[in-house]
Formats: sequence, structure tokens, C-alpha cells
Amino acid sequence: MESVMAIGRAPCSPSLSAIRSSSSIGTVISLSSPTTAASATNHRQLAAFQSPSHLFPNSISSRIHGVRRRNPHKTRIFLPHLMASMVEVEESYIMIKPDGVQRGLVGEIISRFEKKGFKLKGLKLFQCPKELAEEHYKDLSSKPFFPKLISYITSGPVVCMAWEGVGVVASARKLIGATNPLQAEPGTIRGDLAVQTGRNVVHGSDSPENGTREIALWFKEGELSEWTPVQAPWLIE
Repeated sequence: MESVMAIGRAPCSPSLSAIRSSSSIGTVISLSSPTTAASATNHRQLAAFQSPSHLFPNSISSRIHGVRRRNPHKTRIFLPHLMASMVEVEESYIMIKPDGVQRGLVGEIISRFEKKGFKLKGLKLFQCPKELAEEHYKDLSSKPFFPKLISYITSGPVVCMAWEGVGVVASARKLIGATNPLQAEPGTIRGDLAVQTGRNVVHGSDSPENGTREIALWFKEGELSEWTPVQAPWLIE
């Protein structure tokens, strides 16, 4: 009988205590009796979980650690928009070289810049004198190929263009492609239309400062037009 009663008797229930753990969410309940193997195992399993504060920094962790929550309605600027707003309107001098004119590529090259959305401020067909070519390429005057370069630029008419736009200098350089057409990416002007460096079709200013300098060099006063394209609001915020 005693054995029956011993088997049927419910074990004594240990008291419960609430333990607040800094490494868990809310309150962890564990058995106060250390002699129960199952309770010790459960406690170790619960303690093994790390704080999810790194996953939810603005919600759960702020309530646990008392950190002030950020204002969810605070206006934030998306980084590309911020960077675009920091780029000023620039001018770039683009010149279709004699080989581009001779090959009938003028219209296609102009359309690349028009489709991109830049504003054309100046355009003319021009026979470049030697003095102007030497001034334009004066940074290369010490190079052994300088005489050949001057001869090439003055060998026929060139098309002078002044383009304006946000980030136009860097963007135009990407449209034009690498100096060596064999290294220029497909889709660029040189990548699609040129083969050799000595016949690379087009020139583009390499900095905003040079853009301003070169436009002043190739265009006289009164040859540039100031106007506002009707598509401007659809290109720039």
C-alpha cells in the first residue's frame, strides 16, 4: 500500500521566482530548486539566447535599456539624393574631332548628350588654327606625340560644343569612354565608334575648371545661348 501511495503521490512543487535577465527580453521564469535536472537544463537553454537588441535597435532594445527612441516621423534624406543635390551645375567643352566629322558621326554624338538630358549652349563647325590647338593642348606640349596631335586636330573642321548640366563633366567623360578606344566600354562613344587612340573621335573636358577654360578658349563672347529647356523639371528635382 505504501508503495502504491508512494508512486501515486505528486512530488512537491518547488516555489517559483522571477529572475530578470539583462540578456533576454522581458522576464525569465526558472525553478528555484537547483536539484531538478530538467529545470537547470531549461535555464541554461534560455540563458543561451543573446539579446536581440542588435536586430531591433529602435524598438525592443530601447524599451529594455531605457534608450530614447528615435522619432519615426523625422525626415531623412536618401543618400543618392543628398549627393546629387551637392553637385553643382557645370559646363563642359565637347569637341568632335576631324575624324568624327569626316566619318559623319556628328549627329549621333550630339544625340548621346541630348538624350542624357544636358543643355546645349554653344555649337559651331570650326577650322582650328595651329595656335589655338597648341593652347588647348598645352599640358601635353612636352610629350613626343604633341606635333602629331596638333597636325591631327588642324587637319579638318571640328565641331565645338558647350554643354551644361548637373555633374556634366564626369557624366560626359563616362559617355565618351576611355582615351584608348580598345579599353572603352561598349555603349560609350569611343567604345562603339573608335579603334585607335590617335583617332578617338571626340574630346571632353576632364574637370569643371578646364570646362570653363576651354569654353572660353573656343567660343567668343556672344556665341553662347542662355535658355531653359522645357524638359528641365523632368530631369532635375
